[in-house]
Amino acid sequence: MNRKKLFVASAVSLALISSAALAEITFRNTITGAPLDMSVAKSGGNQAVFNQFKETGKNPYNGDKEAVQKGHDLFMPACSGCHGHEAEGKLGPGLADDYWTYPSAATDQGLFEVLFGGANGMMGPQYVNLSTDEMLLIMSWIRDIYKGDPKKAKWLKK
Repeated sequence: MNRKKLFVASAVSLALISSAALAEITFRNTITGAPLDMSVAKSGGNQAVFNQFKETGKNPYNGDKEAVQKGHDLFMPACSGCHGHEAEGKLGPGLADDYWTYPSAATDQGLFEVLFGGANGMMGPQYVNLSTDEMLLIMSWIRDIYKGDPKKAKWLKK
């Protein structure tokens, strides 16, 4: 292959890879695998942060102390009735350890999918009660209180 063809092929490949990297993630229902309809979500919050999350699958609020506190404040009325005040588990499972009922929740994308679309049992979809931004804030608090093995914390990996 001559240099010009090699250069063109390389440029086209790079362009395809770059555009794929910028594509939004398809969020899926935890149980059915069907794509989640983000248009039904409660409005409000920081749309720019959610847009960043849709591209990376990483919660931009993780490690942000102000966001973590807001997440805790939202968790208390929205989630603590089932998951306990410290996410230790009650009717719903504990959220601060290594065990995830749905292993995909070990990633930020997977945890968001459970929150947004619900799961089996009593965990209903939260898109009516919480904006996507509020879900990310709650997730940041859940990640902040994690007491499990850091090697199992997939959201910490690059």
